[in-house]
Amino acid sequence: MKWLLCFALSIFPLAAQVKVVSLHPLLTDLLQQVGGSQLEVIDLIGKTGDPHHFEPSSEQLRSTTDASLFFISGKGLESYLPALKSIVGNRAKIIDVGATVPSLEGACSHCEEHDHDHSDHSVDPHWWHSIDHFRRATQSVAKALAAAHPEHADLWQKNAARYQSQLEDLDRWTRQQIARIPKKQRHLATAHDAFGYFCKDYQFTAHPVQGLNREQLPSTTELAKLLKTLHEQNVRAIFPEKESNHKILASLTRDTGIALAEALVADGTNVDSYEKMVRHNVNAIVKALAPSPRTP
Repeated sequence: MKWLLCFALSIFPLAAQVKVVSLHPLLTDLLQQVGGSQLEVIDLIGKTGDPHHFEPSSEQLRSTTDASLFFISGKGLESYLPALKSIVGNRAKIIDVGATVPSLEGACSHCEEHDHDHSDHSVDPHWWHSIDHFRRATQSVAKALAAAHPEHADLWQKNAARYQSQLEDLDRWTRQQIARIPKKQRHLATAHDAFGYFCKDYQFTAHPVQGLNREQLPSTTELAKLLKTLHEQNVRAIFPEKESNHKILASLTRDTGIALAEALVADGTNVDSYEKMVRHNVNAIVKALAPSPRTP
């Protein structure tokens, strides 16, 4: 039987994996969930890269010559997109995943217009913090893969449906956890303006210290306005980010007496999966904002 199997494989060789490129760490996870064994994902940014400042090098792009699709997060996050389109040309298609989900404007009410890292200053590019958006993106990714490589369409649609079900379970779990926080305490003060989509989905008010990128530092006037708001709203905690410099937030907590909570993951870096990022963030938020259980 072994020789027969070998003979069969020699006549009908296994199909080569389809190669695609991911330009965001969370899209890498999404593509692997949908693509399974039939998809090779070339992850240019890596788990530790910063999507706000990443730009693919010439050497990296040379490794993508046989990729058929490039997946970007969109909503202005990739400032290098015009150059990428010029380099890729007609040899591969660029899929803007963020274009398939609704947009929000930035929530930083005290920030002036000096955000230079995003092509559209008003659009919040952090759409992945809506689990529903990520669920929609799953279907969009499956459709894009199937359109380019219909020979695997059934497998990719099956994988997408399975992952969408997991995301629906994740959303139910998130809502159960958030329900422990009274609505009057649902104020999310964060390092930068990255959690607007989360706040919209789960009825929080966002209070970002910085704007849509981490270089958008608040002026003295802006900081005073923020401090006033935090006091008026009786905000209980300020959340740093694992990717950010904590000095400005540590100074803020010293001046206000507001607790510095556990760091959140804003851009999907340094985590193994989208689900792990969501669970980490929700657990940190609930730990800081939910009332402590009463001891008998």
